[in-house]
Amino acid sequence: MKQIYYILFLAGLLSSCSNGSEENKRLPFLGRFEVVTNEEGGKKVVDTIHHQIPQFNFLNQDSAMVNNATMEGHIYVSDFFFTSCLTICPTMKGQMLRVYDSLEANNLNDVLFLSHTIDPAYDTVPLLHEYANRLGVSSQKWHFVTGDKKAIYAIAKNGYLATAVEDSTVQDGFIHSGAFLLIDKKGHIRGRYDGTKPEDVNVLIQDIKKLNQTYEK
Repeated sequence: MKQIYYILFLAGLLSSCSNGSEENKRLPFLGRFEVVTNEEGGKKVVDTIHHQIPQFNFLNQDSAMVNNATMEGHIYVSDFFFTSCLTICPTMKGQMLRVYDSLEANNLNDVLFLSHTIDPAYDTVPLLHEYANRLGVSSQKWHFVTGDKKAIYAIAKNGYLATAVEDSTVQDGFIHSGAFLLIDKKGHIRGRYDGTKPEDVNVLIQDIKKLNQTYEK
């Protein structure tokens, strides 16, 4: 017998920044979760099913398909942006480059990056290719993806628990989250960080190392 008896929604309420002072504290799982009781051999077995990133299929800057299988087995950092953004995106990309460079320096070459454009009509594959080249990053490690706008907005909201909407009343015409999301090898959200704040990004860098160590044991 299987019984789901508790569901909690944590989107944005928990931050791994709160655990930065404790080296060995386990990173939280963010999002909805279900605590499930199974009857096995007359005994109750309790299991927790954590929120996972749903299925997706997008094209990256090299016209290669990027989906869950691409990211499976990798820790990765995700965000939402658009190339013509004049507000927070330049700051976010500068901070994400800090993360990228720090991982290169620490030989954490298995960690990937996934940046979704929220303006796919403008951010074509060739434009994203040019953008990635200007940043000087490897397309094998950092995927800049585009695709169906509704699908991108849906995965922002329902998958990464982030904001991505069109709004003609604001500068640049879009509202989007400045969050960097840390995703583990099974597609669980393990941290949320303000990509415009260096101090938050410092915590992200340390949390990536901490999360990676859990797979080395």
